[in-house]
Amino acid sequence: MIRRAVPILLTLGILVAFASTLFFLYKKSEARPVVYQTVKASPRDIVKKTVAPGAIVPRREVVIKPRVSGVIEKLVVQPGDYIKEKALIARIQIIPDVVSLNNAEAGVKSAQISFDNAKKELERFQKLWDQKLISETDFNQHQVGFDLRRQELESAENNLQLVKDGASRKSGKVSNLVHSTVEGMVLEVPVKEGGSVIEANNFNEGTTIAAIADMNDMIFQGRVDESEVGRLKEGMPVTISVGALGEQSFQGKLEYISPKGIAKEGTIEFEVKASIQLKPGVFIRANYSANADIILDRREKVLAIDESIVKFERGKAFVEIETQPQAFDRRELKLGLSDGIFVEVLSGLEATSRLKKQETGGDGASKKWGAK
Repeated sequence: MIRRAVPILLTLGILVAFASTLFFLYKKSEARPVVYQTVKASPRDIVKKTVAPGAIVPRREVVIKPRVSGVIEKLVVQPGDYIKEKALIARIQIIPDVVSLNNAEAGVKSAQISFDNAKKELERFQKLWDQKLISETDFNQHQVGFDLRRQELESAENNLQLVKDGASRKSGKVSNLVHSTVEGMVLEVPVKEGGSVIEANNFNEGTTIAAIADMNDMIFQGRVDESEVGRLKEGMPVTISVGALGEQSFQGKLEYISPKGIAKEGTIEFEVKASIQLKPGVFIRANYSANADIILDRREKVLAIDESIVKFERGKAFVEIETQPQAFDRRELKLGLSDGIFVEVLSGLEATSRLKKQETGGDGASKKWGAK
């Protein structure tokens, strides 16, 4: 009996295991039901904007250049100093040109000879005038001649001193001292004591001694792509964010749009400038990198939906609205302003409507979602 029962039990076990395997495979092959996530429209602000990269710069930056060539003998200021108008910046030691020095010395000698001769003539005619041997007219002519020769000598001496030292004690002219032409902060001093500088003239722009600017009057200077510039207008509000200041941002207005584009890396870009409303106690350094959000259009507290759930066909927009749990009907919408993420709904949707939103897993199968 036992020998007969063992094969029977073994056969029954195999059949049960085989049936269990078939049942498991059947259950696993069954398609999982798709549960769609639903979302609702909500009131929100829609802002259409374009971003312009650029930098914060002073509205007016003045570069100071010397009026004579020579060597920097003394620098009085350094970057970061706040100076008044006409404040001394540097003193230049003039290295005179040999030809100019020789001409100036020759001019002094020639003027000295003329002056000595005029002096002798005046002394001789003074004696004749005292003896009443000449008329007053003749004496006055020689007096005028003497005065002219004396003036020529003084002018020649002043010219020689200017060529040699850059300053004239008699005339009070000092050309080797560099003064500021504006009031503001010194941004940079690109020269050092002992360095050579060249004067500004018709053939050379000269060496920059210092750059000075009013740091209380800053502007944003940036660029926008040609695809965006057509929608910009002067006076548009601008929000400027400075990376070096973290989350802090500044408000301003668009002041300037360049009429000419510049080719850069295969695209055409246009320069824009915007004013900045500085905040008390916040110091902005020149050439801070910044981004300007130029607001093209705005809608406040309007009914909006996620633009990713909208389907477009033949120029029309559609969404699927839940009529019953996990049952949806297609409905056409009229849309308004979009910020790239959310879009304004003008008509075709109620605030209480629930809209279908489906996501697909990486294996191509639908991913289960719980209803919101």
